[in-house]
Amino acid sequence: MTEMKKAWLALETGEVFEGRSVGAEGEKGGDLVFNTAMSGYQEILTDPSYAGQVVLMTYPLIGNYGIAREDSESERAWAEAFIIRELSSIPSSHRADLSLPDWLIEEGIVAIEGIDTRRITRLVREHGSLRCVVSTTDGDAASLVAKAKGTPATDGRNLAAEVTCKAAYEWREGYEQSYPTELEIARGERLKVVAIDTGVKRNILRSLVHVGFDVTVVPCTTTAAEILALEPDGVFLSNGPGDPSAVTSVIEAARELVQVKPVFGICLGHQILSIVFGAKTFKMPFGHHGANHPVRDETTGRVEISSQNHSYAVDRASVPDSLEVTHVNLNDDTIAGMRHKTLPVFSVQYHPEAAPGPLDSTHLFVRFRELVEGCRAGA
Repeated sequence: MTEMKKAWLALETGEVFEGRSVGAEGEKGGDLVFNTAMSGYQEILTDPSYAGQVVLMTYPLIGNYGIAREDSESERAWAEAFIIRELSSIPSSHRADLSLPDWLIEEGIVAIEGIDTRRITRLVREHGSLRCVVSTTDGDAASLVAKAKGTPATDGRNLAAEVTCKAAYEWREGYEQSYPTELEIARGERLKVVAIDTGVKRNILRSLVHVGFDVTVVPCTTTAAEILALEPDGVFLSNGPGDPSAVTSVIEAARELVQVKPVFGICLGHQILSIVFGAKTFKMPFGHHGANHPVRDETTGRVEISSQNHSYAVDRASVPDSLEVTHVNLNDDTIAGMRHKTLPVFSVQYHPEAAPGPLDSTHLFVRFRELVEGCRAGA
């Protein structure tokens, strides 16, 4: 058996961990975030919201079901690097096209296993967001720590501009027949929605199609006038990476769009809408990343388990009177959803499309469909 190559993880606080390389050779760094999902590593790594970040999985055994290419949430892996406790040596799934290490090498993702992920998670919880470097080429502790300190954080970065599509395209693919949704597929009139791509996941687009929308996806630099020229019935603001205050092109477009069209925002889209209406956002100590976060719908009292991936949140003290907080994260009482009191606009901080995660909140796509139908009917 070929001996595995060494790899190292260094934190800006000075800690250095030696493990084994299970991905591409090289060196990558970024903000270190931990994800508490027990599965879904492929969907997580291909979520554009992880651009600029290094992902650590808290579940100790990763890779046991390999990689099924159809499960990717975008055209490539976006995470800067990947950290796991133990790699499953034998992937076992009839759907698998290749093993996790082979895919990581194919995607150019530097990855490390065999280190104490629990200790690292505790360090992030203690110190807050940390920059780090994962390397297979530099084993010098002092050098690695210096590189970690020099790695750019996500603060102030318009990473959405780096992950957005290059040109507009149509999306007509709904859920696969085997997808375990409880939502009835829409059989009535197809409605038109424009999705502004700041890092959109494919399952969001599938969800919109499933509830009756024909989707046009546009780059995040598209102006409000260009979007309105497409004559949409509604507008969707997608998830994405980085600091929401830096995505000025979408903020400017949304200021006009919310006045004339129904709008639904998820994650980064939620944060952008809050800025549009005068609220402020802040970087969280270590964010929410996982498939098991409880959220309470304040309008119904219903608690849903949700999939979340965000490092920024809306400052409750800055929320204007025009907005109503509709959802709350029960772990830390941060804002998880809002709606405008007079305009047909609402948003959530989490991911109702899941992938990975539970499907408790997919009904929000139906709510958007009903909102658009109500506006068309003049309600």
